[in-house]
Amino acid sequence: MKNEFSKNWISSSSPRKQRKYRANAPINIKRKMLSVHLSKELREQYKTRNIAIRKGDTVLIMRGKFKGTEGKIDKVYTKQLVVSVDSAKNTTKKGNKVPLKIRPSALLIKDINISDNKRMEKLKSYGKTR
Repeated sequence: MKNEFSKNWISSSSPRKQRKYRANAPINIKRKMLSVHLSKELREQYKTRNIAIRKGDTVLIMRGKFKGTEGKIDKVYTKQLVVSVDSAKNTTKKGNKVPLKIRPSALLIKDINISDNKRMEKLKSYGKTR
């Protein structure tokens, strides 16, 4: 297998190759991998199933230790393909609160941060094209 990233790669049933594709992808493609499902109300409103996550979005954690808790996105780690939510924090032995890194597949967007005009325009365009 080649070491560099290939845009021509379509898919493989091999988990090893899938992990390699995600790990070696450039940052602009990794950004698209950080897309999260929308709630039913937002789906109907914006006519799309998922969008890329951003800081400030309100999400519901669907899996794991903090299942069922809502919170805002604190930070998006694009290179690691994970995000941190302000309501999901682990306590260390010293008693410090450390943010938990969660995969976007375990989240559901409840409210969108629409302070960015470019993002708002993109959301409006979803309904027109489909």
